[in-house]
Amino acid sequence: MPWVRPLSCVAMARLFGTDGVRGLAGSELSADLARRVGTAAVLVLGAHGDRRPTFVVGRDTRSSGTWLEDALVDGIRRAGGDVVLVGVEPTPAVAFITVDLGASSGVVISASHNPAEYNGIKFFGADGMKLSDALEDEIEASLDAEPPVRELGHVRSSPEARARYLAHLVDAASAPLDGMTIVVDCANGAASELAPEVYRRLGATVHAIHAAPDGENINAGVGALHPEVAAREVVRRGADAGVSHDGDADRVLFADAGGAVIDGDQVLAAAAVALRDEGRLPGDAVVTTVMANIGFTEAMAEHGIRVIETKVGDRYVLEAMEREGAALGGEQSGHLIFREHATTGDGLLTAVRFLSLTAAKGVTVRDLAAVMHRYPQVMINVPVADRAGLDAAAPVSEAISRAEEDLGGSGRILVRPSGTEPLIRVMVEAPTEDDARRHAETVAAAVRSALG
Repeated sequence: MPWVRPLSCVAMARLFGTDGVRGLAGSELSADLARRVGTAAVLVLGAHGDRRPTFVVGRDTRSSGTWLEDALVDGIRRAGGDVVLVGVEPTPAVAFITVDLGASSGVVISASHNPAEYNGIKFFGADGMKLSDALEDEIEASLDAEPPVRELGHVRSSPEARARYLAHLVDAASAPLDGMTIVVDCANGAASELAPEVYRRLGATVHAIHAAPDGENINAGVGALHPEVAAREVVRRGADAGVSHDGDADRVLFADAGGAVIDGDQVLAAAAVALRDEGRLPGDAVVTTVMANIGFTEAMAEHGIRVIETKVGDRYVLEAMEREGAALGGEQSGHLIFREHATTGDGLLTAVRFLSLTAAKGVTVRDLAAVMHRYPQVMINVPVADRAGLDAAAPVSEAISRAEEDLGGSGRILVRPSGTEPLIRVMVEAPTEDDARRHAETVAAAVRSALG
């Protein structure tokens, strides 16, 4: 049965959001803050063990990334930490390189799918996994701590690191992509060079679009937030599939040959069924979030696969995977985690796995996506002055109740604050697109009136 999710609680504001420290570069996220975060991270993450702590530092293509990198590295060095600079790399590449080099931590300067004026700082532990809330809070509490007097840390590069990550991706394919023609939208982001290279190495003919970053055009009307862009190009070129990455390439969406968009729920469903059929889905379980489409839950039930649900955020998906011993988890947005191959969401790896699965089975991406029926879903992002006021907004609760009554159990409403932006996200699923849009617009109007 379809279900309805009530309003979620809003936690007290903290420096770290659902995906690191994030804000407007130059104001909310200043060079001074980046420097202090770097120093605090060494004091917290480098406090265990006898050797000098080493931090792998990468960034996406935003112009603010260069001066934030300078400040962050200065903060790490003044606390005695060494730095391995890898330059512009996808977020999951930094996670891989951190483990590959045996570093203490990985740091990515990126605001992921957000516009160019935003930036962020997110950390991985020595195990390549995102930090726990407790460790992030410890770093925040150490922002004003003075490091002990010690020798400044050293900085070096690792030119061979990308080659090893590229080999890792190629090795994850279940079949070559010979004869396949794909369009790759790189979002003018961190995968602009790497993504086309990966798919070409696997044998595909690749048409790369939006792969010319200029520091300001990252995610600008392209990439995973706008998969219809690649979808149109697929149709125009007569390609077999489209691949849309976001700015730091930790997520990916697809398009079939007819221009239909394939979201993360559909990819996750196809991957779960394939792994289950191969006997490689421990406990016949898959992890997803409260945003998953009703059709995903129904498809998993039809195939005897248990669904474990978390709050939104790939870090919470991974925590549940580790707790439950699951091999696969992900989000509708295109963050998927293949635990056999990675410690975090990796859009490049997901594309390699999904596209090579079609090649191995001799089917199209549309055939794979057909494992689930996707209910019409409408999402409206409402800018607000105070995300924390959502739970106390009676007019919003009343609007939700009226919409739920009208849906009569045949749909779902989810209203939640964004973890990274000053937005309230209103999502409605219903039997028809018109019904979903009508209810979403009504609830969004109530949010706008009460909190905007």
